Amino acid sequence: MTHETTEKIMLTIPESFESKRLIIRAPKYGDGAASYEAVQESMEELRPWMPFANDSLTPENSEINIRQAHLKFLKRSDLRLMLFSKENGQLVGSSGLHRIDWDVRKFEIGYWLRSSYAGQGYMSESVEAITNYAIRELAANRIEIRCDARNVKSAKVAERNGFVLEGILRGDSLDVYGKLSDTMLFSKIRGKEF
Repeated sequence: MTHETTEKIMLTIPESFESKRLIIRAPKYGDGAASYEAVQESMEELRPWMPFANDSLTPENSEINIRQAHLKFLKRSDLRLMLFSKENGQLVGSSGLHRIDWDVRKFEIGYWLRSSYAGQGYMSESVEAITNYAIRELAANRIEIRCDARNVKSAKVAERNGFVLEGILRGDSLDVYGKLSDTMLFSKIRGKEF
């Protein structure tokens, strides 16, 4: 194990924090069932944007995915975060800090929301809380949000949270149907937006 790997793993960071309506925490073994249920409910809304939202999803591979995410969180290679309602304990969605560059202290916030919670400000609330977590607990210098240029709802979340559109990366990635798509790149930078 390299010194750099050891240093990342030894970082002490909170695995749980809260916003006004949400408990936001690292994935735990057993979260697969709740994740599967939320994705199943939201399949039609998620399918155009999220590769995991397809007919091959099962309760078992949802749990496997959660366990892998838990291990990645412990290794500090990817920090997935689960969003639970304080009111009823239901999984509202998932977010996290991805594409991590610990040298630069750069993180990308990704997210998806359960359909029954859409249009109520939950995703904007979670992005605000996760942004503050990245700044306060991880000493973030740069935080990004990337989304398919056609995903208007996702872009609105970035804009509502004060992220600046840096540009559109043309032909940057393949969409879930295997076609080239453009990516909107939003960011917040230490010394500018925070």
